[in-house]
Amino acid sequence: MKTKEVKKLTQDQLFSELEKLKKEQFNIRFKKKNGQVTNTASIKTNRRSIAKVKTFINLNKKNNG
Repeated sequence: MKTKEVKKLTQDQLFSELEKLKKEQFNIRFKKKNGQVTNTASIKTNRRSIAKVKTFINLNKKNNG
């Protein structure tokens, strides 16, 4: 997920996106354990997307709180 896309999301959308990414990460980990992962770079990009979303959630909390 691109940073520009994450900036446009509301707080509720950020939380739903975070849940979606965490579920995806969970599935990727199981596929990796079973040897079914074809694109190993997806692990890294997923982890970084989660970090971006968490960063913007915290920024919104600081600005609104």
